[in-house]
Amino acid sequence: MAIGEIKELPKSWAMLGGDGPESYTQNSSYQKGVVDASMEMVDDGIMEKLDLKSLGFESTNDTFRIADFGCSVGPNTFFAVENIMKAVERKHLAQFNNSAALSGFQVFFNDVTTNDFNTLFKALHSNEKYFSAGVPGTFFGRLLPRSTLHFAHSSYCLHWLSKVPKEVLDSESPAWNKGSIQCDGLKKEVTKAYSAQFQSDMNTFLKARAQEIVGGGLMVIITGGLPDGVLMSQAGIGMYYDLLGSCLINSVEAKPWRLKKS
Repeated sequence: MAIGEIKELPKSWAMLGGDGPESYTQNSSYQKGVVDASMEMVDDGIMEKLDLKSLGFESTNDTFRIADFGCSVGPNTFFAVENIMKAVERKHLAQFNNSAALSGFQVFFNDVTTNDFNTLFKALHSNEKYFSAGVPGTFFGRLLPRSTLHFAHSSYCLHWLSKVPKEVLDSESPAWNKGSIQCDGLKKEVTKAYSAQFQSDMNTFLKARAQEIVGGGLMVIITGGLPDGVLMSQAGIGMYYDLLGSCLINSVEAKPWRLKKS
């Protein structure tokens, strides 16, 4: 890239910021439930898989570095991070008995560039346990220097794709997803297009994290799924998206001069 040239950032859509009645802060209790439900599994994973000796914490006072990819505006990210830190402290005590405690934690809060980081850090009260930093940018790519992190975390984020597959927007394509805002599983070509995009995005995400996490570090990914044989249209969340899609279509039909139906 030439000197002085500004690289165009990819488009991004963040959760609604602020702390008003329609904000993500006030409407993320479901996501909080996901964090709470996974807490014990994260604890067990740290106790069983994290080897602080192999990471060099027995002989150094290195800072334990954590990143939450897709942090949004809080407060759920704080619950997740604090749970991780408590588990790491327990593991440190278990491995090193009564030796000196960890020298500290550093936490990187990541989300897209349009995320409301002001609200996020306003909610982050003074905390002597860890140093914090915001890392704006899509997690479908490198965000941190090589071998920065000891622990990477992402909760209920990776179902958001980097982009809508172009095939589902093309009226000439067999995968054209006319009249729907989701992959409901009813049309094979649409499912194939979304599946290919998800595989590409996951490959990009994992390759980036593989470079950012130190050897022996851990990563926890919490995301939604469907039981075998169950279509998205048959699941509760799929029914919700169908309802939302119907509302959008009604809006288009009510004011066709403002919105384009596809």
